[in-house]
Amino acid sequence: MSDIMDLCERSPAYVRAIAPYLPGKPITEVARELGLDERSIVKLASNENPRGLSPKAQAAIVAALPDLARYPDGFELLQALSHRLGVPAQQIVLGNGSNDLLELAGMAFLAPGTSAVYSQHAFAVYPLATQARGAASIVVPAKHFGHDLDGFLAAIRPDTRVVFIANPNNPTGTMLGAAELEAFLSRAPKDVAVVLDEAYNEYLAPELRCPSIDWVARFPNLIVTRTFSKIYGLAGLRIGYGVCHASVAALINRVRQPFNVNNLAIAAAVAALTDQAFVRESYELNCAGMAQLTDACKRLGLAWIPSYGNFLTIKIPPDRGENAGQSQAGAVFQKLLRLGVIVRPLSNYAMPDHLRVTIGLARENARFLEALEAVLKG
Repeated sequence: MSDIMDLCERSPAYVRAIAPYLPGKPITEVARELGLDERSIVKLASNENPRGLSPKAQAAIVAALPDLARYPDGFELLQALSHRLGVPAQQIVLGNGSNDLLELAGMAFLAPGTSAVYSQHAFAVYPLATQARGAASIVVPAKHFGHDLDGFLAAIRPDTRVVFIANPNNPTGTMLGAAELEAFLSRAPKDVAVVLDEAYNEYLAPELRCPSIDWVARFPNLIVTRTFSKIYGLAGLRIGYGVCHASVAALINRVRQPFNVNNLAIAAAVAALTDQAFVRESYELNCAGMAQLTDACKRLGLAWIPSYGNFLTIKIPPDRGENAGQSQAGAVFQKLLRLGVIVRPLSNYAMPDHLRVTIGLARENARFLEALEAVLKG
C-alpha cells in the first residue's frame, strides 16, 4: 500500500485535489442498491432525450456495424456540419461529446500560472478542465442564478486564457440574450479564448437562438461547442463538435486524440442531422413537458428557476419542524429514489436546496410529480 501511495503522491497536487465529476445515478445502480425492478424506475437526472434517438440514426448505426474493424474517419460528418452551419470544415473540431471540446480548450490554452473565468452554478466540467491543467479558477458570483457578464469582464486578469460561458446554463437553465453576449465579445480581450457552450441550443425557441456561428468570423477568439447528446439523443455514443477560427481549430487538433470519435457515433450523427422532424418533435415534447412541470410547481407552491433547457431546477422548501431552516432537498432526493424516481441533487453546485429534473415523457413527468407530492406531504 505504501508503494502505491508513494506513486500517487508523485501526481501533481492540482490533479490530486480534483473532485471527480458525479454523473446522475444510473437506473441499474438504483435498482441494485434498492432492490427495485429496472423497468419501474424513471430516470430524470441526466438531461437525456426521453424519446431516445432518431430512427434514422439507429438505422445508420446498424449499417455501420460491419466497418468497426476500421479506424474512424470523420470526413463525412465534418462535411455535413460544414454544409449545415455554413463554415469551412477546417473550422470544425469533432469531440467525444462536447465535454471533450471543453477539455481540449483547456489543454490548448491553460497551464500552471494561467487562469480561467466561469460562473458560480455553472457546468461542473469547467472547474475540472481548469484544475486538471494546474490553472487557477476565477468564479464569478451568479446573478439571479445566471451569468453576470459585467462581472466576467471585471474578473479577467492578465493571466486569464479562457472564459467559459454556458448558454443555456446547466444546471440552472438560465439564458443570455444575443445582444448581451455580442456586447461581451466586443469588450472581452482578444487574446482570451471565449468558450461558448451551447449544449442545449436546440431546446431554445428559434427566435431566442444566438447567431453564434456567424460571430466566429468577427471574433476569432470565440469557440462555440455543441453536442449530439441532448436533443439528438446520442448521449451514449459521445459525439459533439466545436466551431472556431481555423487557426484555433488547428491548435486544438494538436492536443486532440487522433481517433477521439468512433465510427458508430459518426454514422449516427450524420444521419441525425438529416432528421430535423425528430428534432422538432423533441423540442415540442420538451415545451409541453416544461409546462406540465411548471404548472404543477404552481399548484404545489414550489419555486423554480425559469429554464431554457430540457430540465427544470426546483427549490425544495427548508424544514419547518424541529430542524427549521435545514435543507430538505437531499432527503427528498433519497425518498424519490426509494419510489423509483431519479432526479439530480445540486449540493455540489452550491445549491443545496434545489433539485434538477429532466423533462421526460408526459407519463414520466406525471410519475415524478406524483412521487414529489407524496414525499412533500410526508
